[in-house]
Amino acid sequence: MDWQRDLPTWPHHTWSKRVVCAPHRWHVQEHGEGPTLLFLHGAGASTHSWNAMMTNLAKDHHVVAIDLPGHGFTVMGANNRSGLETMAEDIAALCTQENWQPTKIVAHSAGAAIALQLCEKHLTTHGKPSILAINPAFSDFDGLAGILFPIIAKSLAVNPLTPWLFTRGPDALARAQRLIASTGSTIPAEQLALYARLLKNRRHVQGALFMMAQWSLRDFKRCMSKSQTPIEIIVGLNDRAVPPETTASLQKTMPNSNLTKLADLGHLAHEEAPDLFVSRVRSMG
Repeated sequence: MDWQRDLPTWPHHTWSKRVVCAPHRWHVQEHGEGPTLLFLHGAGASTHSWNAMMTNLAKDHHVVAIDLPGHGFTVMGANNRSGLETMAEDIAALCTQENWQPTKIVAHSAGAAIALQLCEKHLTTHGKPSILAINPAFSDFDGLAGILFPIIAKSLAVNPLTPWLFTRGPDALARAQRLIASTGSTIPAEQLALYARLLKNRRHVQGALFMMAQWSLRDFKRCMSKSQTPIEIIVGLNDRAVPPETTASLQKTMPNSNLTKLADLGHLAHEEAPDLFVSRVRSMG
């Protein structure tokens, strides 16, 4: 996404700033006063995913949202660090540089795995934050797909033609509609239009592919079973991206966790019912 061209029409653009913290040039949205809430979106999304929640929570919190490396307006460093462990390291460095001391992390899908890695390995100096994990992606793809998918994603990410092929064609809105529908969610039209803009951006698409190519939860599973991070897991029973039954099974292995199931919501549950999740954040310990 182009900072000069696209940012002025992005949600909460007046909260946006560019922060250089090696190896990335981050897009950060920061506003409000009070306890710090850190928002981490999932693969292929951006800060816009938290639009409605941040509007409400900024009334009595210090809200901080970032675009993950290569996503949205964050420019990924030349070494393409966008795996689970490296992103957690780089976000921890960003928190230290900016003196953010989050008391809670609100995270979606792959962002929830990053949040847990961040809390277990890095954010320990000022007390461990609690996590609200929305439809967390805590498992790899099953079987052969788990082996082949990162290889395929890597080959696509390094091919200079791939982003062009993914973003070509005039009807990005129709592509966004199909993509969001495939997750089991129905989101407001203005949110859908923002996803369409992201799908037309070659650098954003390549950033998402690089993240998927480097994604591995092999060591993360041990982290889950030993975790003492307070984590509230919420799953939408209509989620078609991360099977709710898989998440429910994994939650049983996590010693300091709770699980809530919500009917009629899909993978982007927080965009479908933001007020519900605002209430959840405020009720967290």
